[in-house]
Amino acid sequence: MTPGCVITIFLLIGITFVPVGLVCLQASNSVAEIVHRYDIDCVPDAYRRNKQAYIKDSLISKKCIQKVKVQYHMKAPIYVYYELDNFYQNHRRYVKSRSDKQLRHGMKYTDSSCGPLERNNGLPIVPCGLIAWSLFNDTFGFTRGSIGIMVDRKNISWRSDREHKFGKDVYPFNFQNGSLIGGGKLDPDIPLSNQEDLIVWMRAAALPQFRKLYGVIEDDLQADETIDIHITNNYNTYSFGGKKSLVLTTSTWLGGKNDFLGYAYLVTGSASIFLSILFALIHVKIPRPHGDAAYLSWSRKSSN
Repeated sequence: MTPGCVITIFLLIGITFVPVGLVCLQASNSVAEIVHRYDIDCVPDAYRRNKQAYIKDSLISKKCIQKVKVQYHMKAPIYVYYELDNFYQNHRRYVKSRSDKQLRHGMKYTDSSCGPLERNNGLPIVPCGLIAWSLFNDTFGFTRGSIGIMVDRKNISWRSDREHKFGKDVYPFNFQNGSLIGGGKLDPDIPLSNQEDLIVWMRAAALPQFRKLYGVIEDDLQADETIDIHITNNYNTYSFGGKKSLVLTTSTWLGGKNDFLGYAYLVTGSASIFLSILFALIHVKIPRPHGDAAYLSWSRKSSN
């Protein structure tokens, strides 16, 4: 490739990537988002120094109400996520502790991959494994004054998961019946294909900080209004130093709030423009001599 061709390619990449990065950043900045950490505030003052005693005592009420002020107008649909931090769903032992065949076809496919939660009292567990056992079970409700805000809990999981990975005739069995309770329980009368909280949870996250969809609010939230969040703080993250947050966010054509893609385009485009200018200066100051076509092999053969 000639110097002119290389300079042109880098220049075109830069001219293309910089505007795309600006558009992506603008789309990300137009997303209205509220992130509210609640795991500390929902612990009674008497248990602030011993949070594990609070979360493990079933006699203590886990309900709490948090007030959140909406800073910007949020247009429906508003997506409700729960966010966990310092939770390593990507741990090899944890990720492998499941049986996809059992989730699809039932207890006859319970196998050793579910260890250490394969059976209880000699009977198979459905769904088996550590991922299902640690199902997130905090609940959230919203009110605006005395008026409730509805949260749609349907279709929060992938359609392909509901139809192809979780059986319509597979029901929870012997689940969370042992002495050691992990997370949430499942209704034994509802098939796994309709247990959308479980389906969402079973998609293991790659990073220790992750969000999972809880529901969708179909009403607009106005700027400067205050909403009440009714939380049932059931899930134990205190034993491993985890954090829990509730996220309310809108979306754009690009998805949720994420500045990384925009900055990646900007950095790549700026670097390409810089390199094209640098190569152009070098080419002008110290031009590379062109090769003599007479020394090409086919040129020598034709002359002979």
